[in-house]
Amino acid sequence: MNLIYNSEQYSVFEFVAEDGQDALRVGGYEIMDKPAKREIFIRGTVAAVFRKNVEDLIASEPSEEDIDDFLGKYEALMRQPMVFH
Repeated sequence: MNLIYNSEQYSVFEFVAEDGQDALRVGGYEIMDKPAKREIFIRGTVAAVFRKNVEDLIASEPSEEDIDDFLGKYEALMRQPMVFH
């Protein structure tokens, strides 16, 4: 698990698939909306599109506000409450 983005509004973790690790058989991204205390885990095609869009965004040298605006597009999908372990 790698923290790839962290702001006042959002955190994004990247999970890399690892052979032999049941908990990490599938890679993906966890996007957390901190103020709303909601999150989503995306994988597969959605994660691939997310990664491509992030790469394109980073290439444009975005501000933190630009990145937060991009992540805000995923808010409608965030239905899972955040749980701290």
